[in-house]
Amino acid sequence: MSDGRLTTQQVAEILGVKVETVYAYASRGLLSSERVPGGKGSTFDAREVDALAVGQRRRPPRGASPTAADGLPSVAPVTVRTALTLIEDGRLYYRGRDAVQLAERYGFESAVGWLWGVGAEPGVELRAPAELVAALRRSAGTLPAATRLPDRLRVSAAVAASLDPLRFDLREANVRATGAALIAALVEALPGPPTAPDASLAARLWTRLAPAAPTPAAVACLDRALVLLADHELAVSTVAARVAASARAHPYAVVSAGLGASDGPLHGAASALAYRMLAEVLAAGDAVPVVSEYLRTGRSIPGLGHRLYPQGDPRSVALLDAMRQLPGYEPVLAAVDAVVRAAGGQHAPAAEAANVDLALAAFAHLGEMAAEAGEVVFSVARTAGWLAHAMEEYREAPLRMRARADYVGPRPEN
Repeated sequence: MSDGRLTTQQVAEILGVKVETVYAYASRGLLSSERVPGGKGSTFDAREVDALAVGQRRRPPRGASPTAADGLPSVAPVTVRTALTLIEDGRLYYRGRDAVQLAERYGFESAVGWLWGVGAEPGVELRAPAELVAALRRSAGTLPAATRLPDRLRVSAAVAASLDPLRFDLREANVRATGAALIAALVEALPGPPTAPDASLAARLWTRLAPAAPTPAAVACLDRALVLLADHELAVSTVAARVAASARAHPYAVVSAGLGASDGPLHGAASALAYRMLAEVLAAGDAVPVVSEYLRTGRSIPGLGHRLYPQGDPRSVALLDAMRQLPGYEPVLAAVDAVVRAAGGQHAPAAEAANVDLALAAFAHLGEMAAEAGEVVFSVARTAGWLAHAMEEYREAPLRMRARADYVGPRPEN
């Protein structure tokens, strides 16, 4: 076939399966098919077929049959095609635009518009109806005073869903409107003083996280952090969000899935670990004993290195650079540099650079925020990315994210 399309018979021969199994792949979303114009049968994307074939060949043998009872692979790869985010050559791109440059030129509202496909100018207005905000604040008022801010976000997402009877309208315009209101509501429901009605989302979020009134430079720095964290390809929370969207969960549930997956020390809460380490360094005035204690007790040093950026995390570089515009930055950034040097050791050829988690922790310290502030910034920002991925996933075949188990337990007795 021309233009990279294969017939059903060709696909069956390449994969070594029956024609009926090819159609089973298509029904489960493992392959996308197109009807032959003016005739019978379907054609398939050769690249998808090749990816599926590679996945079959790479499956490690366990002494069992490579196929399940229905003839499908026990572990079937799912290729997620996305036009949203690319990580390549140490740089991060949103829809083909360098995310660092986007953060330097635009605010978060514009970045959301760019990710959601409506353009950076004027972007998306992130406002929530007054009645929704009031309801969320009443709900938040019933929580214990010591409730963590990230937990308040999770509660607000669930309550907001219960208040929206049209949440199952998955048309893209409705998802965008729902998402814009939800992002704003998550911020407005956090404890804090009222803000000017025309304030940016970054300005409103600052008042919920920091004790001091925001300066323009502080708001600009937080705005940059929100843009840089808005999406990061298929991070684990984004996979969770896309799985929910694959099952046609509504936008609130998609965000709840993302929030749930990010609630761990290896993802959204990683900045809190870096915050506490940085606090020890600032209190001691020296990073060497702090790093030494981490090494002695077998703990990894948080906030260093990123496997997708072996030459350094560009988001961290951009955020730390923006912090140099804030008063009092010297001791905090000096502590970051000291951690990097100490972690490199005396004989290591090079130390791992600070990643965005350590940069977020430094920003929280500079703003005299709590340890959980970085997680809140991450979650609010990444909500925009989760919803962008949901909009993409709603266009795909439903339930295509269904993984297959490679059963290794005891066999049933006959």
